[in-house]
Formats: sequence, structure tokens, C-alpha cells
Amino acid sequence: MALINKQTKHTNLRIIDFFAGCGGLSLGFQNAGMTVVAAFDKWEPAVQVYKKNFSHKIYSCDLGNVDNYNFFLSLNPDVIIGGPPCQDFSSAGKRNEDLGRGDLSITFAQIIASVKPQWFVMENVDRFQKSQKYNQVINIFKNSGYGLTQRIINAAFCGVPQSRKRYFCIGELNGIDNALIPYINYNLSKEPTTIRHYLGNSLGIEYYYRHPRTYQRRGIFSIDEPSPTIRSVNRPVPKSYKGHPGDAAPITSDLRPLTTIERSYIQTFPKHFIFDEQNQSKTDLEQMIGNAVPVKLAEFVARCLLQHIKDQL
Repeated sequence: MALINKQTKHTNLRIIDFFAGCGGLSLGFQNAGMTVVAAFDKWEPAVQVYKKNFSHKIYSCDLGNVDNYNFFLSLNPDVIIGGPPCQDFSSAGKRNEDLGRGDLSITFAQIIASVKPQWFVMENVDRFQKSQKYNQVINIFKNSGYGLTQRIINAAFCGVPQSRKRYFCIGELNGIDNALIPYINYNLSKEPTTIRHYLGNSLGIEYYYRHPRTYQRRGIFSIDEPSPTIRSVNRPVPKSYKGHPGDAAPITSDLRPLTTIERSYIQTFPKHFIFDEQNQSKTDLEQMIGNAVPVKLAEFVARCLLQHIKDQL
């Protein structure tokens, strides 16, 4: 078992990760030097992968059915992080908030209001701000005394070889709004990260297929550009795909999609991260990788937060 516990900078900040999945947020914050003390998720395949990669405990727990938050309080977190499930808000989903998953963003906000960590970080899809739940969540945070930094960040400008826009809400108890905007703006790279920038020629390909949502969109991409958003769908080139004017190259016999593990690299999971392919189904792995927060995006946000905290000392 390989345990990811090397830290680049010592800090006493204690982190709890809710809706942790396979650990993208946890690993990013850990790489920035914070100490993750516990994680929570209810999807067993992701929980099992998480266990193989971290030394701290992950609890198999349906946060939507927790009656009180005393246990979370007992962990004494300085920072709570989490990405509540976003299918109800995602452009890839049906955007039906009546399904109930959107309520987990409210659950996250209620936990913050009860536990009152000094800081929190919530991640979601960029469409979250257009959802019905958004105002409810923000009102809970504001009524609990948090200053909020809200920003949509494209992971490609944070060292991730992928164009992936995500909404972040960073809260500071008794803080001011937009306190982290200068740190985010300063640290964003000037140019997006391409696959070749990040992985060199290690994939052994110049072009690859990524199944489009409709054939009105292109499906062939170059490693000299950021990958499109990694989703849970990963299909071989279908016979029905006839090409698109925007394709980076024509269809050839050796054209292929990225493999499951290659897609984890695009999500900036390290090569030694254990996805346990022998005991996990390909479908589950594709889903947990597609749903994960890119590790280097999480690390980017964590380092911005640490810079802000240091400047306050």
C-alpha cells in the first residue's frame, strides 16, 4: 500500500474533506502542506480507492442523513473542504434539481454553519451560480458570519492540462468578501497548460479521441492543447463518427481515446496513485476520475489560501 503523506511545507492547519470521492481535493491540500485528518464519502468504490492512498481515515457516511454534527466538531477542523455532488447543476447532466442531489450543497453549508471552521472551501461546477440552491447556500454562509471569495477558475491556468471551469467559494469566519481574489489573479498562469507541457511525449500519441456530447462538437484533439473537461464518459471511436471541421486531425486507424489511467494523469493524479484496477470496474473508475477535483487545481486554491493566511500573521 502506497501512502501519500509527503508534505511540501509544514502547517498545523487541520482539514476535513466532505464528499471526498477518490481524493483529488484531499491530495491537493495535502500537497500544499495542510494536514487532512478525516474524509467522508458514501460511494464505496471511491472510499476503497481513497483508503489505499491516504494514511488518515475516510468514513463511509451519507452526509445527507447525519442528524447532528458533534463528531465533526470533535475533529476540531481549521478548514473544511468539499465538492458536493453536482449532477443536478452540471451541463453534462439533466440539471433537474428536484432529484435532490443539489440539497447536498445545502447540507455542506449547514455543516459549515454548525461547526464554524475558520475557513472553508467549496467546489462545484460553474453552473452552480445559476442554480436554485445557490442563493440558499450563500445566505447560510453569510448569516453564519463568513466573508466569501467566489470565483470560477479554469484549471488549465493552474497547471492542469485540461480546460475545466469550476466554481469555488472560499469562506473566512469574520473575514471580508473577495479577500482571496488578488492571490488567485496573481497566481494564475498567463498561458494554459497543454498535455505535452505536462506529460511530454509519454502517452506515445499526438492526437486522441474524446467522445463529444453531440456530433455538432469535435471529437479529435491534439496533445498540444489542453484536454477538454474529463467526464465519466469514455468511449472508443464509433463507426458513426464521420469527423468534424474543428478536429485537430483526420480519423485514422490508430486513433484512440485516452485510457482510464491516462485520464487520471490529465486530472493530475500522480502515477503512483493507486486506482486498484484489478478490484474496481472500469465504469466506476471512469466515474470517480471524471468527478474528481484535479489535484493541481486543489493545490492551487490551497496555496492561495495559505498565502492569504500568512499575510494576516
